Amino acid sequence: MKNAILEVENVERIYKDEDKETLALKNVNFKIEEGEFVSIIGASGCGKTTLLRMIAGLDQIEKGNIRLRGEAVGKNNQQIGYVFQQGSLFEWLTVEQNIAYGLKASGQYKQKNQLVKEYITLTGLTGFEDVYPHQISGGMAQRVAIARALVNSPDILLLDEPMGALDSFTRANLQDKLLEIKHKNKITMLLVTHDIDEAIYLSDKIIIMTPRPGKISEIMNIKIAHPRNRSGSEFVTIRNKLMEKFALASEDALPEYVI
Repeated sequence: MKNAILEVENVERIYKDEDKETLALKNVNFKIEEGEFVSIIGASGCGKTTLLRMIAGLDQIEKGNIRLRGEAVGKNNQQIGYVFQQGSLFEWLTVEQNIAYGLKASGQYKQKNQLVKEYITLTGLTGFEDVYPHQISGGMAQRVAIARALVNSPDILLLDEPMGALDSFTRANLQDKLLEIKHKNKITMLLVTHDIDEAIYLSDKIIIMTPRPGKISEIMNIKIAHPRNRSGSEFVTIRNKLMEKFALASEDALPEYVI
């Protein structure tokens, strides 16, 4: 391990409902290096989003530790950017105002307003600065959400299935845009996805989780040079291996991969 930007150690999460307790995550351990793109895959309900929310400081840790650059994560951590499944844009604000919202809320807009323009350009939103969310496509809305998360210059960007509701062409375009942003700005990214092809296309490594309680079944390194060919022999070989491993990790549960 070179420089571990994120460390997750022996993490557990239990949900309590009246007299019932549900163990959502059990003994989760992994590290992410600076600049890596890591994906988490697993069946619905295995705790992927819960884990992401805990890293972001949006959900409590029952047991274990999560550290970013050696410091325990907490609420309102400006070093962590978060993109939700649905962009969660403010409908009454324009594209540019949505992207600038975090900077204005933290009082940094005057010093860093040039970043708003930079990310509008980088995410391909030039010309749409004064448009409202209801006037743009789902793919563009997710690009706005990504720009809004990145404009605060986070050390790590958490992505909770941000491309799940998009059509295949828009999804592929946004995947390439994420890789462009990652390589250009050296940002560490952690993605939750159900799509095995997406995980292979984007990731340096893939974390495979079991059904509830969510545990790490295996961490698989993806050593294919970019740009990656989805129909190439290396890609197909890894896809087949990953589908087999995912099926084994899911035990009796049906795998939920998308091809």
